[in-house]
Amino acid sequence: MTGEKKSKKGTAGAIAPDTPLAELKGVGARTAELFASGGWNTAGELLRHYPRSYDFFEDPKPLSECVTGQLCAVKLTIRQGGSSFHAGGRSVCYFRAGDGEEEIRLSYFNQPYLRRTLSAGMIRIFRGILKQSRNGNRYMEQPQIYRPEDYVALSGSMQPRYGLVQGLKNGQIMRAVSRILERIGEEGWEADYLSEEERTRLALMEETEALRAIHFPVAAAEAAAAHRRLAFDEFFFFLLAVYGARGQREELANRRPMLETAEPERLIERLPYALTAGQRQAWREIRDDLCGGHVMNRLLQGDVGSGKTILAFLALLLTASNGRQGALMVPTEVLARQHMRGMEAMAEAYGIPFHPVLLTGSVKGTARRRAYEDIASGAAGVIVGTHALIQEKLVYRDLGLVVTDEQHRFGVRQRENLAGKGEEVPILVMSATPIPRTLALILYGDLRVSVLREKPDGRLPVKNSVVDERWRGKAYRFIAAQVREGRQAYVICPAIEAGELDHVANVEDYAPALREALPEEISVGSLHGKMKPLEKERIMEDFAEQRIDVLVSTTVVEVGVNVPNATVMLVENAERFGLSQLHQLRGRVGRGAEQSYCIFLYSGTGEKPKRLEILEHSTDGFYIAEEDLRLRGPGDVFGIRQSGELGFESADIYADQDVLRQAAELAEAVLGADPELKEEKNTGIRRRLLRDRAKSIDFRSI
Repeated sequence: MTGEKKSKKGTAGAIAPDTPLAELKGVGARTAELFASGGWNTAGELLRHYPRSYDFFEDPKPLSECVTGQLCAVKLTIRQGGSSFHAGGRSVCYFRAGDGEEEIRLSYFNQPYLRRTLSAGMIRIFRGILKQSRNGNRYMEQPQIYRPEDYVALSGSMQPRYGLVQGLKNGQIMRAVSRILERIGEEGWEADYLSEEERTRLALMEETEALRAIHFPVAAAEAAAAHRRLAFDEFFFFLLAVYGARGQREELANRRPMLETAEPERLIERLPYALTAGQRQAWREIRDDLCGGHVMNRLLQGDVGSGKTILAFLALLLTASNGRQGALMVPTEVLARQHMRGMEAMAEAYGIPFHPVLLTGSVKGTARRRAYEDIASGAAGVIVGTHALIQEKLVYRDLGLVVTDEQHRFGVRQRENLAGKGEEVPILVMSATPIPRTLALILYGDLRVSVLREKPDGRLPVKNSVVDERWRGKAYRFIAAQVREGRQAYVICPAIEAGELDHVANVEDYAPALREALPEEISVGSLHGKMKPLEKERIMEDFAEQRIDVLVSTTVVEVGVNVPNATVMLVENAERFGLSQLHQLRGRVGRGAEQSYCIFLYSGTGEKPKRLEILEHSTDGFYIAEEDLRLRGPGDVFGIRQSGELGFESADIYADQDVLRQAAELAEAVLGADPELKEEKNTGIRRRLLRDRAKSIDFRSI
């Protein structure tokens, strides 16, 4: 380096998206490690960790104006010093407080020090969910406490709430983001790839302005405008990858078409059930693709429980009976093992002449070496596995078909890498996300689409119930009764740990409390996304093998394990989820012959949310997705993320349909005029696209 000195930490040197967080003022080594555990190593990565929700600090209200079941701030005087007792392995401290007209009870768990800090006559602002007991008394649990002068400073503001990792506090993220935002206008920060003219035409914010506004908006309208710009960015670069892949694969000649063999039709005749009309049509389309003149590149889209797996199995069987190899890649080891067992059982029951092999991260030593040998020699006609199927060392003798299950868990590069194991390999991707056809044409522009709308005969429809807090005890008794009959249950919480999201159930506190509430002989397990992969796999396996009766989990179970014995799902704080996500969760039950039930428990004791009534009366995922969009409308960015179906951080394929169409039009225009993005005006786009595609794991869809 000549004439320059490397800037020391804390000085005003230029900051760029790839600046390590450890170089930021106020971020020490320990804090940098915490950020890294969440996947945020650079300034750009942390800025793209958008708030999950916002706290709207409204002016305090009298208790008489507060609505039960809703968040409110009240100015109260402590009437008596705190009392405490122990229950369920934790201490409970409570106070009586009032505003001159009404009194309520304030309860705190495992915070005995409050008896010393809150004394009779003290005036404080308490902010929390106002609840009501069966005898009509109103109360708050764990409300936040503010001195009146401190609350005045927050009143009328919107404070960001972030998804956290263990040991990291919301305030630490706020401070680090603030320091980055102070410096993103400096030389070294990448310029907006959209020109001022394009931003005006598309009615979009400037990019750095949007980043400031999404983290620290001054009003809801500004947060919505920032969301719109950032959603556009996600869609635009996503679609560039989609359309780029389409340009490379579109209408490739199938130089090795397969021959129609008798094995698939023989299996269809022997199945103990008849394929639905939709399944028969989809199978004809898949078969015609494999035996036709162009390389198959097809999406099989079907609602939960619509019977996609048997069609994938038929495609793999046709491939193997042509003397070639088929690979089925799924997102979890548990699901891979379940598919493997199902194939082995079918092969034995119906005399199917092929040899399936399992290959996952946990297959080690001799078993892994033998699997590699069988795949390389061609002895393995079907290979089932996870990301292990795209390892560089793995060699296929003659790969003729790639099937990806729950396709939105895999990225473009992962699909391309697996397809690259063979010459112009046909691809069948499967999705349970009910996307309207107009959106599917944009999102899956390089794929032909087959849709399954019917459910196979023999499955009883799930019985649904939308209830409030007063039904919790009855719900627990119902779960206990189902377990005594040999069944299992899921309980879904919105958050992992306390403080991640205010006033919602979290897995870490809920699981031990549920163990106390249920009979001692009922085993309760817990599962969430911050666990190590092997631990998650072990817990899912234990639940699948009935070693766990009730599984308390976040939405991580939305995709993965298939447990036909699970007949009950209880969703806590159901009003905080999008309808499409609730429908996906509901798909975890109703997978066996027994009657199944889904209980949507909403906060408080107020009127039943209208949107949840849609789930109570319909099981059609496509209808639910459309209703979800109609009720929410565009730009609903406040609350828990409503749809993460395709792995987007901010964008929502339903609520942001207008933005998606704009991004699609621009992506088509840019690539149409400059397919390789070599023109100078597209330098920023090319740099960003290459940077995003260089990530080792990209869980976006296409």
